Amino acid sequence: MTQERARPGVRLTARGAIALVFVSTLVAEAAGSSMIVGLVFCVACLAAVLLVQPRELLSLVVTPPLMFFVATLISAVIGTFGAPSLIQALGVGLFTDLSAGAPWLFAGSVLVLGVAWFRGLPDNVVELRAELRANRAAQSSTGPAGKQASGDPADKGTRARGRQAAEPGDVPVYAPEPEGYFEPRVYGSPRESKD
Repeated sequence: MTQERARPGVRLTARGAIALVFVSTLVAEAAGSSMIVGLVFCVACLAAVLLVQPRELLSLVVTPPLMFFVATLISAVIGTFGAPSLIQALGVGLFTDLSAGAPWLFAGSVLVLGVAWFRGLPDNVVELRAELRANRAAQSSTGPAGKQASGDPADKGTRARGRQAAEPGDVPVYAPEPEGYFEPRVYGSPRESKD
């Protein structure tokens, strides 16, 4: 029995958890208080890391700083409407909001990382490394154009003519469609002109 089945309840995908953090932070930005934004951000991060599916922890761990920045940027852009100098108001507003929110951003990121570590983040990293090694091994066993290395000249001649030999372990090669395949077809009969 997997860990997901052992714990019934709400489970979010990584996208859902990221959306939870982003929307919560964006709504909190309307309050205008950096303390409220920071508290909401940290609570949303904690909720997201607790509700996300364990196999998607790696995707969630890297996103809180980005979501905080995007929510702050949107809030700063909205706050610049009506200002005499939009660029100056955006720069000052963004700098001020990010400076005030830095401790909360750090706390939320550390919170996500710490909880994710205990929920199985190291296993996700091990799986990712194994998958990358397998992909690297598969690419090294094939040639530069996705063809399997072979010393048989007959096989090379067959591939050069666009046909493929069906052998176990053979990597499929791109075979273009015949000429005229994408030409439009006209259905029906031509109209007769009425004079």
